Amino acid sequence: MTESSVDDQDKEGHHEPPEEPEPPRVRTSNDRKTVLPADADLEQLVHESSPEILIAAASDPRLTEDLALALLKHRDLPREALEALTKSRQLSQLRKVRMAVVIHPRTPRHVSVPIIRHLYSFELMQVALLAGVSPEVKRAGEDVLISKLANISSGERFTLAKQSSGRVAAALLLDKEERIMLAALNNPQMTELLVVKALRVETGTERLAPTVSRHQKWSFRNDVKAALLGNKNTPAARMIQLAAELPVSLIKDVLRNGRLSPQAKNSLLAVLEKRGG
Repeated sequence: MTESSVDDQDKEGHHEPPEEPEPPRVRTSNDRKTVLPADADLEQLVHESSPEILIAAASDPRLTEDLALALLKHRDLPREALEALTKSRQLSQLRKVRMAVVIHPRTPRHVSVPIIRHLYSFELMQVALLAGVSPEVKRAGEDVLISKLANISSGERFTLAKQSSGRVAAALLLDKEERIMLAALNNPQMTELLVVKALRVETGTERLAPTVSRHQKWSFRNDVKAALLGNKNTPAARMIQLAAELPVSLIKDVLRNGRLSPQAKNSLLAVLEKRGG
């Protein structure tokens, strides 16, 4: 075999490795920020791992909604990138981008809280329920949503009563519509503490107290029973039944601290006397 034939075979069997893509050409501005060139491929850069490139991509005025959402999928996205997204007038008006920024685990509170005020009711409900959202942000979302309850429709309040977080549902326990109050009582996030707190409110429990007093779940809890004894809107007959089921010490506490009508006080005193208290 001639030397030339060996060379030909070597050439045929030899494959050049694929060329590695060139890293993006970037420059640094006077304030030390990385700036992307005009021909930079943003669709590629939003998937980079370099913090500097991610910050530069977030600051690029060509960034679209889809590219911003792709960028926000980075769980370790630098805070500077998150701040840059909110400074974009175009992107900060987009609902999906705003929501993704609020629920991102690295968004600073001073960035997320102002955005929360502009979210819609059901977006606020999601913020309060999502597992990965910080407690501070969740509470801020709940506070804004609770402040809006008086101005949203009956249908929206009914849905919130059924599906929202416990704090929001508790605010609906005093709703003027019975179906909304009932939905809030049956909300899976509702707690005994929240029911007791609602029963201790001075006004607005005209529907709540009678309903709770016969509720299949809450009427059997001792702390709820004690709150019902101290509520002037609990039906008298049911109050006497509850008093018969509670420790004497609890009844005495209610007599000292409860907002009771003279008739209710006399009824409880009669129960105490009968029980030897």
